[in-house]
Amino acid sequence: MKTLKLSETEIDRAVKKAIARIPVEIRHHLKNIVISIQKRPSKEIRAEMGLDRHETLLGVYRGTSLQERTALYPPLYPDTIILFQEPLEEMCRTTKELEEQIEITLVHEVAHFLGMSEERLAELGYD
Repeated sequence: MKTLKLSETEIDRAVKKAIARIPVEIRHHLKNIVISIQKRPSKEIRAEMGLDRHETLLGVYRGTSLQERTALYPPLYPDTIILFQEPLEEMCRTTKELEEQIEITLVHEVAHFLGMSEERLAELGYD
């Protein structure tokens, strides 16, 4: 299977298309979250997540979930979702598949921010 290799412009376009596909119930939460794209997860991120080198990581949420926030202790840094371009590309054969996988990854990461249950994600078709 041939691996996709998108340029920075192409991956940005795929992310924008993926965001447009996300249900508004979830998408409106992305307005206050930075979406960053990195080639691969760092060794530090993999260690922090408890992953060995053979496990795939497509994205990660960095921040303070809504459930953990208080008025007295606001987050110090903006919430961020990091997408990992090469692992996403490796699992997709077409740009359309990539957009779908980015959508799924973003929704799951936003769910971490919201404290959304796996059951609700399944109801929305993201199981």
